[in-house]
Amino acid sequence: MAKTLFEKIWDKHVVQNIDGGPSVLYIDRHFIHEVTSPQAFQGIEKRGMKVFRPAQIVATADHNVPTLQQHLPIKDELSRVQVQQLIANCKNHNIELYGLGHPFQGIVHVIGPELGVTQPGMTIVCGDSHTSTHGAFGAIAFGIGTSEVEMVMATQCLMQSKPKLMRINVEGTLNKGVVSKDIILYIIAQISASGATGYFVEYAGSAIRSLSMEGRMTICNMSIEMGARGGMIAPDEITFEYIKGRQFAPGNGQWDAKLAAWKELYSDEGATFDKEINIRAEDIEPMITYGTNPGMGVSVAGNIPGVTDIDEKEKPSFLKSLDYMGLQPGAKIKGKKVDYVFIGSCTNSRIEDLRLVASFVKGKKKAEDVEVWIVPGSKQVEKQAIAEGIDKIFEEAGFQLRQPGCSACLGMNEDKIPAGKYCVSTSNRNFEGRQGPNARTFLVSPLTAAVAAITGEVGDVREFI
Repeated sequence: MAKTLFEKIWDKHVVQNIDGGPSVLYIDRHFIHEVTSPQAFQGIEKRGMKVFRPAQIVATADHNVPTLQQHLPIKDELSRVQVQQLIANCKNHNIELYGLGHPFQGIVHVIGPELGVTQPGMTIVCGDSHTSTHGAFGAIAFGIGTSEVEMVMATQCLMQSKPKLMRINVEGTLNKGVVSKDIILYIIAQISASGATGYFVEYAGSAIRSLSMEGRMTICNMSIEMGARGGMIAPDEITFEYIKGRQFAPGNGQWDAKLAAWKELYSDEGATFDKEINIRAEDIEPMITYGTNPGMGVSVAGNIPGVTDIDEKEKPSFLKSLDYMGLQPGAKIKGKKVDYVFIGSCTNSRIEDLRLVASFVKGKKKAEDVEVWIVPGSKQVEKQAIAEGIDKIFEEAGFQLRQPGCSACLGMNEDKIPAGKYCVSTSNRNFEGRQGPNARTFLVSPLTAAVAAITGEVGDVREFI
């Protein structure tokens, strides 16, 4: 019987099927950070238990860490306590921790792939919704709640109901100035922020296969923003080449056997999906969000929808969203003045993202009234950027290259956008207050963010390249 990629991995990891209920699913890799793990550690300790398989857990500090002067104590008390608690818990349970000062520290969804910990065919979880990032490698990866974090710590298993399956095919050749972030923002705008609720999505098609691993991670990262349980892409030679030789990738003695198994990870001809969506790559333009969920997106050259374009039942939330953003129905978004540009997050903080921005801004200066933060996703990305001279390009442009962390993706650390200010951001969420109380967020690609940084307003990169 023909199977989808998801079904092949799922079936190999089912420990037990419960009649009329969920399956007991074995988890290969568990990532943890300082925000969703303290209560889970407390829970297993109250039961008198230890972590069942600590070697399959990787920990890092990312959400609460400052991105300047990381050698100093964390100023915010709650953030400091959470990071200190992670250190104590990992030491107590013999878990590998890449904390502040460690050469592998960084955003959890950046360090897993770059270290070779993330591999095809795995089941991967983390107490973080953007765990779907790891699905770019042909893995079943999804976010879990704190009680589920505790369950995995105690048993290395999880109770899960099998989701419905969706395939999104993106065929054709991308236009100039269009990158992976534009693909996923376009898809979400087409199907809405709830259009994939209840599904696990496989991305396929020639435009997807043409992407680098960094680009594929960006696509899978934002699967959750259309309501999906997760997203995945079948591994191929691009995947295998990316993994080979990394810190925790299979060594020479294991590589051939692993590679042979990975090459079987694809959806069979005739495999059945509950829903399929077809997208023409040529239809995708550089994208930007205008509202307060990632589904409220348009081409940077387009207009915000008019009130008559919106379904009656959606009008109250649409108008509320525009009121929060200080925008008008039907207005052009291009030319809108911005105050901050944030390039970072688990969506767009990898070396390829920084190279892309540097290639555009080299020899240019930022707009005088715009503050630009570049936050690498990990110490390794930071080190590589410095080695390649990217830091000097940013410095000469007036950009600030900070230290690794989640930073201004969310208002959980010192990097907040002030109330009422507009931020062009490469992160994944534009909810009310996401980047700080009453901050206003436009989600874009790194290229579109670079344009805003140089011009001081929302612009179309196609006019500059």
